[in-house]
Amino acid sequence: MEVTIQLDPNSRLLELFGPADSHLRMLRRALGVHVTARQSNLIVTGPPENVEQAAAIVDNMQKHLLKHHRLTEADVSDLLEQAAPAAEPESASAITVYSKKQVEPSTKGQLKYVETMLANDVTFCTGPAGTGKTYLAVAVAVSMLKKRQIRRIVLARPAVEAGEKLGFLPGDIQAKVNPFLRPLFDALEDMMDFAQMRKFMELDVIEIIPLAFMRGRTLNEAAIICDEAQNTSGPQMLMVLTRLGHGSKMIITGDVTQIDLDARQTSGMIEAMGILRRIKGIGIVELSQKDIVRHRLVQNIVRAYKNKQEARRAKAASPESSRSVG
Repeated sequence: MEVTIQLDPNSRLLELFGPADSHLRMLRRALGVHVTARQSNLIVTGPPENVEQAAAIVDNMQKHLLKHHRLTEADVSDLLEQAAPAAEPESASAITVYSKKQVEPSTKGQLKYVETMLANDVTFCTGPAGTGKTYLAVAVAVSMLKKRQIRRIVLARPAVEAGEKLGFLPGDIQAKVNPFLRPLFDALEDMMDFAQMRKFMELDVIEIIPLAFMRGRTLNEAAIICDEAQNTSGPQMLMVLTRLGHGSKMIITGDVTQIDLDARQTSGMIEAMGILRRIKGIGIVELSQKDIVRHRLVQNIVRAYKNKQEARRAKAASPESSRSVG
């Protein structure tokens, strides 16, 4: 099939075609079509479906150039990716992200976690450090963005200090909250290259914010991850849960053995899991020491602390400890 595309006379053809026609070469490689430029026309030949797709992408390239006054190879790459056919539903055993690798659950517990996220609009996941709670949630969100099942990712964390008072932090709001949000950046950087992540953040396709910044918003067609949710209060957790909009998925993660709230406060995550456990469409997964995939010593450290806590509770509950001294 051959199609002649009449280009907009206002288009800057050198920028549209790219340096040494690099943008046209990208179309050829990606779609398997032959592209020839003749004055203000493009002649595209190849399989009918691919030719039609190429014509649609050229139209979008012209619109982008007209709107933004520039067209880069990254822009053309994004347009090609957006025009790709919709993929099959995500498999729980292999999650496709923007980097070349696939993210795969390493344990039965992690596999159940991924399956629960894919099957439910709201998922709660608890577990000790190193079980992949945050990492797998980010992987599922990034995969959904890549497959255009959502339009944006919102990653939120409560800005609660872990047992120490940091005092006044200098800088603007981004500088102040960055230390609390660093684990989410780390996970994202493993799913895509830095330039792509920065571009998504500039366009608000990916938003990483303190929990308080979610108040008053309705998030449609988004993957929303609330990390370290054991440190939310009851009202905060209710506020987060009610941000869920049409076409969105919410994943709430936390380690209920590491609560940094005031001792008099109840964790909003624990409270919500008790209240919402029987509601259809809400999944709850509890990972254990067996699901820890960090350094082998992390499992031993978690087990040792757990044994110490259990021994302390057993001693406190024993008849001898409760006997009064006369």
